[in-house]
Amino acid sequence: MNAVPRLTIGLPVYNGEKYLSESIESLLGQTYENFELVISDNASTDNTQSICRQYMEKDSRIRYIRQPRNIGLIPNENFITKQAKGEFFKLAAHDDLYASGLIKRCVDALDENREAVIAQGWEARIDADGAVTGGLYYSVVADSPSAPERFRSMLFDGWDDYTYGVIRTAALRRVHPVGSYHMADRTINVELSLQGPFCLIPEWLYFRRTHPEGTTTPYTVRTRCAYQDPRRANRFMHPAIRLYGEYFWGYISAINNASLSSADRLKCYGYFVRWLAARTLPVASRAARRETLRDESALLAHVPDISVDSVVAGRERKTS
Repeated sequence: MNAVPRLTIGLPVYNGEKYLSESIESLLGQTYENFELVISDNASTDNTQSICRQYMEKDSRIRYIRQPRNIGLIPNENFITKQAKGEFFKLAAHDDLYASGLIKRCVDALDENREAVIAQGWEARIDADGAVTGGLYYSVVADSPSAPERFRSMLFDGWDDYTYGVIRTAALRRVHPVGSYHMADRTINVELSLQGPFCLIPEWLYFRRTHPEGTTTPYTVRTRCAYQDPRRANRFMHPAIRLYGEYFWGYISAINNASLSSADRLKCYGYFVRWLAARTLPVASRAARRETLRDESALLAHVPDISVDSVVAGRERKTS
């Protein structure tokens, strides 16, 4: 491996002992090996620290950092992003699994398309045991060469998850840090899309786990934001109107921050105004009724015909 790895994998974790080893195994078992794995332990109180140190002793690519206190999921993610040394960065979750060829396919895609800023494989959902339960339906034209068209499609055509793709670190440095307001994961992807097109690899390579220990569901705007950053639980400092307001402002900030021509910037503002006009009344109505957020299962397509054990490193022991 080179002295400076080409890719940084950032893995934030808090009390992840149940699934952490599986996730680390699937990352260390990648066919692409020129990476560092930076683990930021958010002051876990279970065996997370012990597990991380055991793997660190076995593999020199691992860098383990332990936070002195629980700073929250999003602040921990932003912390780990700043640790990246590589040309590329990939965020990983401690409970998800990754096909052994995922990173190589993504790096190859970015090498072939120098304009692209993110490469990601199809996302399937798995349960606590690793059984596939559904596949994410991709509907956004994130690969369009037109920045306004990518922006329009992300607003109106659906929600595709590129959060855990392989990203050019330089592009990531140019956008705002991920926020902990309502749907901040959407605005960061939109802002990255204004930096350049995305590459979607048409193979089931990423397996996102849904399990009882995950985010509380059904959840409200506040409980979701507080899960990401405990400071958001204070309703006086962070009323719902602020959580929504920051979300809408995130799109404006994304447009302002992007290197766009005057014509393209005006197009993006026009799409945003149309989208905002259609969203304001439904959002205000849900906020007034304090409704829970929608179930993400509605975004899933059919159950993919794929065995996780056959494509993820370390899973062979599950069937042996």
